[in-house]
Amino acid sequence: MAEAAPHPRDVYDWRGPDAPERAFIDALERGRLHHAWLLSGPEGVGKATFAYRAARRLLGAAETPSMGLLGAAPSDAVSRLITAQSHPDLIVLERAVVDGKTKKFISVDDARVLPEFFSKAPSRAAYRVAIVDAVDDMNINAANALLKTLEEPPERGVLFLVSHSPGKLLATIRSRCRRLPFMPWKTAEVAAFVHERAGVNLEDADRLAAMSGGAPGRALTLAGGPGLEFDDMAQALVHGATPPQAELQHLADSFRGQPGQIRFELFFERLGDAVRAHTTGQGNALGSAVERWASLWDKLAAAPAQADALNLDRADLFWSTIADLKALRA
Repeated sequence: MAEAAPHPRDVYDWRGPDAPERAFIDALERGRLHHAWLLSGPEGVGKATFAYRAARRLLGAAETPSMGLLGAAPSDAVSRLITAQSHPDLIVLERAVVDGKTKKFISVDDARVLPEFFSKAPSRAAYRVAIVDAVDDMNINAANALLKTLEEPPERGVLFLVSHSPGKLLATIRSRCRRLPFMPWKTAEVAAFVHERAGVNLEDADRLAAMSGGAPGRALTLAGGPGLEFDDMAQALVHGATPPQAELQHLADSFRGQPGQIRFELFFERLGDAVRAHTTGQGNALGSAVERWASLWDKLAAAPAQADALNLDRADLFWSTIADLKALRA
């Protein structure tokens, strides 16, 4: 199995388009650096990686052109401090991990540290920098606390707000930021990237690229986990080749706890995609059953959020889905 994707703070080269980095450098060099940047686009296309690259530049890391427009060497003193999460002029807000469990939201208490952070002058660099990854994870109170910071732009302070769904943010937050869009990559580009980084064979790289929706970070995450395994099982279930009962039971048991939630969401994503492809690909060949397949597709898409919101047993949802598939194949 390939290794898990590295944290964005530990990524130093840049394989994405140059446009976002050129826009940022242009604003910096012309003295028109906006105090807040909304980095928008699908999850896994490099937004957080860009934020850390821009942060290194603002915090004084030496330029390393061989690593891209905003490149900095891992050995640079600034880079080492950021990697160690100990740079005094950088603060990162992300969902906290408590007792091994990741919280669902960035809390208002987390967001309230921003005014105090920006009230202080930079201690080692020309700027103080905050990265919020992702601003979508803020609850409404945290978002309002962030808004107060945006309404009173900090002197020599810059915020990078990572957003996978900018349309869901408060309009008042969006209006106070300069937006930098990050587009999905072409499937062939993602395949080449994951083949190189994860060491998977070309066939698997193509599959992972297709599954990622144009997001190289997502492809790496899938390569480092059971993405291909779950996709194989999903295809088998949809096309009538039900795995042995013991294998299904082992999978159902693996859905317990927080790690199990991630596995559950990934499995239902892969199964949902397989059902969607079968439903749309077969078309009229499914006859009167097409509506039942479409209904199952809808159920699979809603299952992870429903299980989380209603605290439903994931294994029960899994077994009921297996029963639905068997009924459709009967």
